[in-house]
Amino acid sequence: MHPQPASILVVDDEPDLRTLYELTLLREGYRVETAADIAQARQLLAHNRYEVVITDMRLPDGFGMELLHDLRKQQRTERCLVMTAYGSAENAVEALRAGAFDYLTKPVDLKQFRAVVASAIQGTDSVLAPKASTARALPARNGPTALDRLVGNSQAMQNVKARVAKVARGMAPVLVRGESGTGKELVARALHESSQRAGGPLVAVNCGAIPEALLEAEFFGARKGSYTGATQDRPGYFQAAQGGTLFLDEIGDLPLAMQSKLLRAIQERSVRPLGATQEEPVDVRIVSATHRDLAADVQAGRFRQDLYYRLNVIEVVIPPLRERREDLPDLCRALLARIAQESGTPAPELTEATVSAIAAHPLTGNVRELENLLHRAVALGDGDELHVDSAAPCMGAATAAPTTSTALAENEPVPRDLQAWLDEQERSILVRALQENHFNRTATAARLGISLRQIRYRIARLNIATPGDTPGEHES
Repeated sequence: MHPQPASILVVDDEPDLRTLYELTLLREGYRVETAADIAQARQLLAHNRYEVVITDMRLPDGFGMELLHDLRKQQRTERCLVMTAYGSAENAVEALRAGAFDYLTKPVDLKQFRAVVASAIQGTDSVLAPKASTARALPARNGPTALDRLVGNSQAMQNVKARVAKVARGMAPVLVRGESGTGKELVARALHESSQRAGGPLVAVNCGAIPEALLEAEFFGARKGSYTGATQDRPGYFQAAQGGTLFLDEIGDLPLAMQSKLLRAIQERSVRPLGATQEEPVDVRIVSATHRDLAADVQAGRFRQDLYYRLNVIEVVIPPLRERREDLPDLCRALLARIAQESGTPAPELTEATVSAIAAHPLTGNVRELENLLHRAVALGDGDELHVDSAAPCMGAATAAPTTSTALAENEPVPRDLQAWLDEQERSILVRALQENHFNRTATAARLGISLRQIRYRIARLNIATPGDTPGEHES
């Protein structure tokens, strides 16, 4: 017996578009029924079951969202695709958050229309409750998971962990926001490990660390001979993450030209390797992260609005350490246990005096700075306890040095060469920051609140010599 073709309901009040969608889907071999408004759609839904419901957002007797809410309330398995006019991305994001499988922007591209419908019928990417046959079993784990390593019992961290656990099993894109050093990659890993894709790969990409000329090849792959040095076919990040999760860290650092190409790959669920003539389908969940205010970047024209709405369907915000200082004792113990395991030595006992001294420190670098601080305190201390006198010198390193002012003294003459004077001030600050962070460029970038790419550019422009001058030795 041949399997029954998938059944689809199309809801649109424009007769010409309704006919176009119906004919397009009939040519793909689907069974199709149509409705002109919500009332007709509800009548058909009361007597029939469908694999997919495609509805326009605005209808004569209401909003297509009402049908989506009906499906969720009745716990039906139909996957809902929402069509919205160009420029109404906020409505589309609202639909995705309410459980829609995906959205399409009018005027609809028929190639994309067919691809999204096919993906919805396969059902593997649905954010609605999946059928049992499509769920993947989570692999057994040894040791703590990434969710376990999100340490802290403060209300702020409890909210983060609850949100991660809630959204992990869906397929909607997630944007993780937080200051540098708060643990955004750990949250991404927790989302992956708790999802139905845990058996697949998690590919983490630092968007700010890739030279702009190589972005396309790194993301989408390259064919042999597509550029000088391409001696064989090479997969990109999307292909490497097939069936799993692609984590795009510091997404705000992507140039606008690459943002456009990334948007297309996400929308089409396919990529074209450099030098290839055909596109390759990809199946990945996108989790992105940034320490920047992307909404402000959108307003300033530095980040594409359509890509922002594609990535920011669900948002997870990690609070800075200064807003959850009650987590410090647990965090210190967890970090000291990890340090002891790495060094093969017993973990020193943490005293209340040391915790109090640490709590008085600004900790602008968040958990990453705390870990570095404890590493140094363990290395410099002796005995079984971690005392305040061993931690204090480490903390003082970042604060005791005199500040470098870029302001002119009252009687100081105005410089004749302003750019040279500014370069010297910038060079002085950057050298000092590099020294304080042991010439670790990633840590220096986090300390100064700029990207790794900007650190590299400034080091080269200002001709700053660093030990070894080998990026791999100092970037982590």
